[in-house]
Amino acid sequence: MLEIYTKNMDGTWFAVACSQQKVVTTSFGETQQSALSHILSNLPYNMSFQVLHNPTNFAEAAITVLKTVYDGKDADLNLQLETADLSVYTKKVLKITSAIPVGYVSFYGAISKAVGGSPRAVGNVMAANPFVPIIPCHRVVKSDLTLGSYSSGGINVKFELLKRERRGFTSSRIISINGEKLVVVPVELILKNHTRTSPWANNKCK
Repeated sequence: MLEIYTKNMDGTWFAVACSQQKVVTTSFGETQQSALSHILSNLPYNMSFQVLHNPTNFAEAAITVLKTVYDGKDADLNLQLETADLSVYTKKVLKITSAIPVGYVSFYGAISKAVGGSPRAVGNVMAANPFVPIIPCHRVVKSDLTLGSYSSGGINVKFELLKRERRGFTSSRIISINGEKLVVVPVELILKNHTRTSPWANNKCK
């Protein structure tokens, strides 16, 4: 039986679905309903579940990780994620995405070069990411330095997540995972571009 827990922390609802000490899917939202809705949409077909009010120690630890990542802090991501029902390609994309460090972003195209497929295929995996924000799909943006989309609340939520992850880095890096190389750039570049190009960036209060 799959167990689902929700918790409101500082005005944001976090949700986690667990089974046998593994995280099946996670979510967050402005309301309990929105967080639960995302969780339910990611459940494997025909899997029975129950929503419980008192989380186990494992579920509580998972929710704490969600909140830590959401706050832009460095988190211990030593959680067992249930990926058995995911495709091989999805696993590859999520694994390399999980390697993007706090303070940096990468690109749909860069990930597709590293694992195969197309930028659109990578975007589809990001849109269906069952482990937000543990696997940081918010750190994947378009090659023109625009944010792209974000299924867990929209571009504004993605922007706020990235704002909290600023570390003052100034240089790009190349990270390696399982022999594949991925270019990452400081998040500040994306934030500056978004602020400059946003339609409300130059609006003044009257």
